[in-house]
Amino acid sequence: MKKLIVSVKTPTQVRSDFKKALKVARQGRLKGTHFEIAFDNQKDFERFAKNLGVLVAILNHKPKSIYELAKILNKDVSNLNKLITFFEGIGAITIKTSQESGRAVKRPVVEYDQIEFDLKAA
Repeated sequence: MKKLIVSVKTPTQVRSDFKKALKVARQGRLKGTHFEIAFDNQKDFERFAKNLGVLVAILNHKPKSIYELAKILNKDVSNLNKLITFFEGIGAITIKTSQESGRAVKRPVVEYDQIEFDLKAA
């Protein structure tokens, strides 16, 4: 099971966590498969949390294109494209490109089975 952990941390905390993870990886003591997105600002975290429904729709409907996802969500394709670019940039989704009838079609894919929030108070 692939797990995504979402957190809000300072840049210093992110660097510290990265150093610890790198040390563990070098020692060959990695356990489980999880990936983490650590936001260092409230604005990006809120954008992610506000649009979780898009990730759920991708998981549940498995759209064949961003256009199909826009129809499912009843959203403007242009606005959805911006959100998809944001999600792809932070690693929450991947975009698979294929050819259909001579056109490049971009398919959004959520590769995680579980999304967990780690919101410890500082």
